[in-house]
Amino acid sequence: MLFAMLLGSCAKGDGKTHIYLQRFFGECGAEYGGSTDVAKAEGECGIITTMINRFNAENPDVQIDVNVVAWPGYPQLTAQVAARDPPDLVTMHEGVISDYAAKGLVEPVEGYLRAAGISPDGFTEAARQGVSMYGQIYALPWDTHGGLFHVNTALFAKAGLMRGGKPVLPNTTEELVAQARQFEQRTGKPYLIQSNVGDPAFAARNLYTYMMANGAVLFPDAHHIKLNTPIGIQVATFFRRINAEKLGSQNMDTPGAIAAFVSGEGGIYPTGTWMIGSFEQEATTPGRPLYKNYAVYPYPRLWGEHVEFVSGHSWVVPTRKRTPQQRDAIARFFKFMAAHNYDWVRTGHLPAFKAVLDDPRFKALPHRADIAPLASIGRPLPSNVQRQNAIEGIVGEEAAAAFTGQKSIPQALAQAEHRVNDLLGQVD
Repeated sequence: MLFAMLLGSCAKGDGKTHIYLQRFFGECGAEYGGSTDVAKAEGECGIITTMINRFNAENPDVQIDVNVVAWPGYPQLTAQVAARDPPDLVTMHEGVISDYAAKGLVEPVEGYLRAAGISPDGFTEAARQGVSMYGQIYALPWDTHGGLFHVNTALFAKAGLMRGGKPVLPNTTEELVAQARQFEQRTGKPYLIQSNVGDPAFAARNLYTYMMANGAVLFPDAHHIKLNTPIGIQVATFFRRINAEKLGSQNMDTPGAIAAFVSGEGGIYPTGTWMIGSFEQEATTPGRPLYKNYAVYPYPRLWGEHVEFVSGHSWVVPTRKRTPQQRDAIARFFKFMAAHNYDWVRTGHLPAFKAVLDDPRFKALPHRADIAPLASIGRPLPSNVQRQNAIEGIVGEEAAAAFTGQKSIPQALAQAEHRVNDLLGQVD
């Protein structure tokens, strides 16, 4: 906090316009601190570090001063806002923006977008929904991320579930159960690898996605959630069946599930876009179980409409006094970042811009053509709902208890509703 206050308040004697940027994505200055070659950077940390270095090099009158915070960084930001010394630019999950926008703690960014020559019409539908609230746009969207089915194609071939070189994924719940039984009979391994322990996001993502697919309105208004409904019970009952019939792995946390998947211990690991890079590295390493045996797709349509719960990263501008030069520098930063959105999505996330989604370079990246539909089928939670991170934790905890049989399904969903509605009742 002291470092942040000093960085934000000290006068600079170098004649440059200084912008204080605060981000997560890790610290990798030892490897990338002096690099401006974005094309050679790898991983979230390497790419974002190199991009900021490149911006500084191309804009000699501006200096982006970076403070790296531990994920997700919101306690630090809240403290800085309380001290009336927030950063100029902050990485923020789209589901968190409303917590700050509702209180006027981040600025609408239409002015910066206009100055940068960026039209919101160029955002993907998922990205635009994620940053639009209260009739305005509150961030530059940076990516879309969500759950994917990561598939071991060698085991799928052994199970007789490959057609034309691609895995056969289910189109109904009954097809999934039948495939899972066939898979276990022929491979001796679980069809699904699940992180049921200590990963509330996994359970919440599954519940949200398939309730949305069934047409459920999760939030009838900004202060109430509806889960204990016939649709909620139907979805939870299906995931309880998966565990009761042991069609998926049991009692694994996230590190254990990742280790099991890369070791070839199961057919499908439902986890996020952010794992594509790591799994693709396994798939291109001779001798590894996934070598030439990895594919990845959005969650399959099992009911109703093919939609999927997603979120995204974005850049917000906390409210504070700034000089015209600083505002110009922020607009230039937005323009630079939009121009380099392709470089960012090499991480595995999906683009925030339609032009990048259609770019042949993006389509040529491993698996991107297969996961691209997520940008159109992705649906964030309603943008006027605050405390989405905390809500995901509550819903995920109770949904996991329902899925694993620790609580009855009606009890778990009712308790999730009560806890979330109590939380939202305290929101101004």
